[in-house]
Parts: sequence; C-alpha cells; structure tokens
Amino acid sequence: MVLNSIWRFAAILFVLGLVTADDPYRFFDWKVTYGDIYPLGVRQRGILINGQFPGPDIFSVTNNNLIINVHNNLREPFLLSWNGVQQRKNSYQDGVYGTTCPIPPGKNFTYKIQVKDQIGSFFYFPSLGFQKAAGGFGGIRILSRPQIPVPFPPPAGDYTVLIGDWYKYDHQVLKNILDSGKKLPFPDGILINGRGSNNARFTFEQGKTFRLRISNVGLVNSLNFRIQGHKMKLIEVEGTHTVQSTYSSLDVHVGQSYSVLVTADQAPGDYYIAVSTRFATRVLTATAILHYKNSARKVVGPIPAGPSNEFAWSLNQARSVRTNLTASGPRPNPQGSYKYRFINITRTIKLESSSGLSRGKQRYGINGVSFIPGDTPLKLADYFKIPGVFRLGSMPYNPTGRPLYLDTAVMSVDHRSFVEIVFQNRENIVQSLHLDGYNFRVVGMDSGIWTPASRNQYNYIDAISRCTTQVYPRSWTAIYVALDNVGMWNIRSEFWARQYLGQQFYLRVYTPVNSTRDEYFLPQNALLSKQKLIFLTMALIFLTQFPLEGSAMALTVLIFLVSFAI
Repeated sequence: MVLNSIWRFAAILFVLGLVTADDPYRFFDWKVTYGDIYPLGVRQRGILINGQFPGPDIFSVTNNNLIINVHNNLREPFLLSWNGVQQRKNSYQDGVYGTTCPIPPGKNFTYKIQVKDQIGSFFYFPSLGFQKAAGGFGGIRILSRPQIPVPFPPPAGDYTVLIGDWYKYDHQVLKNILDSGKKLPFPDGILINGRGSNNARFTFEQGKTFRLRISNVGLVNSLNFRIQGHKMKLIEVEGTHTVQSTYSSLDVHVGQSYSVLVTADQAPGDYYIAVSTRFATRVLTATAILHYKNSARKVVGPIPAGPSNEFAWSLNQARSVRTNLTASGPRPNPQGSYKYRFINITRTIKLESSSGLSRGKQRYGINGVSFIPGDTPLKLADYFKIPGVFRLGSMPYNPTGRPLYLDTAVMSVDHRSFVEIVFQNRENIVQSLHLDGYNFRVVGMDSGIWTPASRNQYNYIDAISRCTTQVYPRSWTAIYVALDNVGMWNIRSEFWARQYLGQQFYLRVYTPVNSTRDEYFLPQNALLSKQKLIFLTMALIFLTQFPLEGSAMALTVLIFLVSFAI
C-alpha cells in the first residue's frame, strides 16, 4: 500500500510536468564565460555566451517550450532574465534575484520557459549586479504560429539590432563606483550589435523589404534610430502589432523593443544607420552600414541628423504608437476584442521616482523606498513562508513624502484585479520603467502632475500594449494592468545604476487558491541553497507531528520533502 501511494504521488508529479507537452520544445545549451572583447577599440573583459558577444538569438514560435541549460563558468554568481517574456504562472523562471537563487560559479541551471500566448521582439540580459555592462545579452524573437495571420507580408529577411550605450570600464569597476556612493560618469560610446561605428553591417536586396527588431539593451540613455534615405514602417512593439505608421527616426528608450519594416527602395549602395543619444548632456553617435547586395558604392554624404532635443517631439511620437485593433495577436481573435475601457478599476497606484542620500551614499527609490535585496529570494521566502525576509505593505501604494529610506519593498495586490498605475516623474531626466510578467496598456502621458482629471485625455480605444514605458521629465505616464499572472514580479527602472541603487520593488500578485490553474509549483530543479536546510527542517517537524506507522501518505510526503533536501 505504501508503494502504491508513492507511485500515485510520482504519477501526479509526472502529469504536472507535462502541462505543456502538446507544444514543441526547443533546446539550448549555453556556456557563460569571460572573454576579451574590443567594442570601442580597447580590450575589455566581456561576458560571452558560447563564445559570442552579443549572445545568440533565441528563435521561437508562440507557445514553444524553451529549455535553456545555462552553465556558469564565471567566478561569480550569474542569472539571466528575459525582458518581456511573461513567464505565465511561473515567476520562478524570471531570472531576477527576487524570484530565484543565482547560479553559483561552476554550476548550471536549466530554465524551462514557455512563451505562452506571446509573439514579438524581446531580449535577455544578465540581471545580477552590474554584469549587464559586460554583455551577456541577446535577442529573442517569437514568431506567430503558421495558422495565425500577421498584418504584413513575410519580409525578405529578419535582423536583430541591439543598440545601447557602453562604458570602457570593467563592470566590476562600475559596480565599485556605485557601491562607494558615487554616480557613474557619462558612457563612452554606443554599440550596434556589440560593435562601434561602421563595424555592423546589414545586407538588403534591391526592391525587397526587411524586418529590423530594435532593442535598447543599454544602461542609461534613450537613443534615436534612423537610416539614411530610408523610411521605417512600425509593425510591432514588445509583442503587440501596431498601427503601421511610417517614421524617419524612432526614439527607443532603455529596455524597449520595436519592430520596423524597411524597403530597399533607393539606388544601390551603402547607407548609414545612425544611433545617437537623446536628452543627454553629450551627444554620442554610432553608425552601422545598410548595404545593398552586389553594390560596390560606398557610403556617401553626412550622417543623418537626429530630431531636435525637444521632449514635445518625442512625446508626440510616443502617443502615435497605437495598437492595431484588427490584427490577430498570438491568438486568432483580433487585438481590439479586448475592451479595456469597460473594466472597472479596482485600485489606483501612484509611483513616484526619487533620489537622495542614505548614510551619505547615493540611492534611488520609488515612493520614498529604496530597495535592498533580502538574504533569500522573495518568491522562495513567500513559497516556504519564511518569516523576516520581507513584509507586505513595505511598498506604499502612494508617495508618502518621507525622506528616502531602505527596505525590501514588496507591494501586494490581488490576482485578477484591474489596476491603474500612474508613474509620476518630478525629476529632470527621462525615466524608463519595466514590469516583469505582464504587458500593460499605456493609456496616457503628459507633462505636469497627474490628477484624476487627467483621465479625460486617456486613450480608451487603441492604447499600445507593452512592458516598458518612458516617463518624460516633470511628467506622468498612466498604464492599465490586468493582474492575471500570479507570482512575484519586478517593477524596476531600466536606468541600470538607478535599479542597482534601489529604484525597483516587487509586486506580489496573490491568490489564496493553491492550484496549478493559477500558478505552477516550485520547479524540481530550483536553486534553493539555504532552502535545502528548510526542507530538512520541515521533514523533521513533520516526523514529530505525523508518525509513519500505518500512514502511507505520511511516508510519501516525507519522501517528497527529503528528496528536495538532498
């Protein structure tokens, strides 16, 4: 009878492991190492994936299961996060310290990610410390299933374009500067696919149309992207098909991703692709080459100039980015079938960025709270009910006016609630803010202070759905979020020094129902470190409370606890 119970329990675990068995699997084996790179002409220590900088692209299709075995060959802990991948019901795979233990040096961890009900252009990056400043990032593309129509003809080619500002300093040096309480200097340059000016090249064919998936993987600056003599038709933003507006240049803020179509409709030759900083004290520019196949004509003429540094131009462009209501998304139903204007708001949350000193060192925060990590990942502490790691309510729903203080900030919200979040920026810089686990509707943005009357100017029809939004200086941005994904989700500044120094917190989307309908169980391969001791403790407590004589279920549960502890 005991054996029957054990086999029954094992069968349940096996079935739970096959919840996505009907969808294809794609397997990746990645070795993470340090290596010499020369992106700005000087030798630096870079983070390579399978010897590549940037790392390899991930190619997938809606609902694919991605099995990514990451071997950490660095001398320090490592994690990868998947910017924009929603990790439905599975925040354990999100790859930030609030949800999982880091991969120790010399060890490996296998991420098991389903790109459930998603399409679009995203990227991955190292999330610990300041490792993002050393590389380790790459593109993610999720194609529509063959039976789902897309609102444009298949392009002749599809390129990942990773742009971002870059330092010549080693990432550990940058981290030490921040740890000492100082601010970072201005970046040294801009990279396009890991290379400095004129070293990246994209080959087009005359008369054909190509797709560019542009992601700002940098650390600080908003960037403007443009192509000499060519227009760009916007088709997708972070998993949402857009109204197909045409632009001569495009502002891409830190952490954001855009897809555009570009037609090779000019005389054969080489043309500049230009990327430059926006709204910064210095203008940095890098170039790549758009090359027409079989053409020997070199690039001529000046580098195309960017737009003026006025925020109004960028704000108007941002407002023009809207959802294509008639296009199908990852499912066959049109994107416009979701009528968000008719859903009652259950809570309005106001989040205001702030900066200040704490113990004489520079810190940043939200609603006066500067985040500090706990000694145990928050999701694991929540799962095992470990006291003292964090407290609910440590992140207020509104600004408090208090001086900046340190805390392991967690905000609790109810599963299936529908919230309005207002990002208020009283500072003189562009903010870029990201929410893991979700896309949200950017319903409004404007200068000044948000008030309830600001809702009169909301876009209630076709607001863009995305996961990273900008907030202009002395301005506000409002978003709507349907909280349908249980878990512990990071809200953070994409300005990486600010994120590292506390401008982030975790959103605990909670349901009292313990069911795989709402959230998957802890992965069997979860990196637990201290939690192994917890399992042993739980097993010992269990033995004292439930004697094994005559109880097959008690023995089964004990075997389960010990199996996690060893």
